[in-house]
Amino acid sequence: MSGPYVIRGSVSLPEAELMWRFSRSSGPGGQHVNTSDSQVELRFDLAKTEALPPVWKERALAKLAGRLVDGVVSVRASEHRSQWRNRETAAVRLASLLAEASAPPPRPRRATRIPRGINERRLREKKQRGDMKRGRSGRDWT
Repeated sequence: MSGPYVIRGSVSLPEAELMWRFSRSSGPGGQHVNTSDSQVELRFDLAKTEALPPVWKERALAKLAGRLVDGVVSVRASEHRSQWRNRETAAVRLASLLAEASAPPPRPRRATRIPRGINERRLREKKQRGDMKRGRSGRDWT
C-alpha cells in the first residue's frame, strides 16, 4: 500500500480494519488472467469502527444504509491487470466514498427577493422581443 488513505482532515482509513479479498478477474490479461487473482474486494466495518468521529459515523451510516450489509461497506476493483493497482484503486474509492458520505449537509439556501428594476427590465426586453418577432410576419403587407 502507498500509505494511509485520508478520508478528510487528519482522519484516515485504519489498515488493521480493512478486510481484503482477492479473486480472478474478468477482463484484460491474456493468459495471465487465468492464473492470478487480480480482482480486489475491500470491506470496511463501518458500524464497529472507532476510526471515525461519532458524528461522521452516524452520517455515513445514514447515507450508505442501502449499500451496507450488516454495517459493512464493500468496494470492488478489477479495472487493472495488476492486483497492486486494483488494491490502490479500491482503497482510494473507499476513502472517497466515506469522505462523501460523512460530509456535513450543505447550508440551507437563503431565499432572496429579485429587485423590482431587474424584473421590470426583463419584462420590457421580453415585450420588445415579442414585438420584433410579431413585426416579422407579413400579415400587414397589402
